[in-house]
Amino acid sequence: RPAPLLAPPSGGPAPPTRVVTQRKTPLAGLEPLGKRNAGVSVLGCAIAMVAVGGCAQGIGQLFAALVVGMARNPSMKEDLFTYTLIGMGFLEFLAIVV
Repeated sequence: RPAPLLAPPSGGPAPPTRVVTQRKTPLAGLEPLGKRNAGVSVLGCAIAMVAVGGCAQGIGQLFAALVVGMARNPSMKEDLFTYTLIGMGFLEFLAIVV
């Protein structure tokens, strides 16, 4: 029967203990994701891609409306283009924030 590991041998000094210290590396917080956290990062990426896809759809609708507006009233071409650029700025800002 083996002797217990935590009890010091009888009659002698306690065996020396080894202190393990954790190293502080510059990339200490960037360990690979474990099995439990890998799915969360995929979900976060999917949600962000849906939001960016919505912004891309908005830009497409904006320029489609510009083409239709120019076809209906060519004399307002400069004003419609200005409004389109303002709308595109808002959509790009939304894409950056998301």
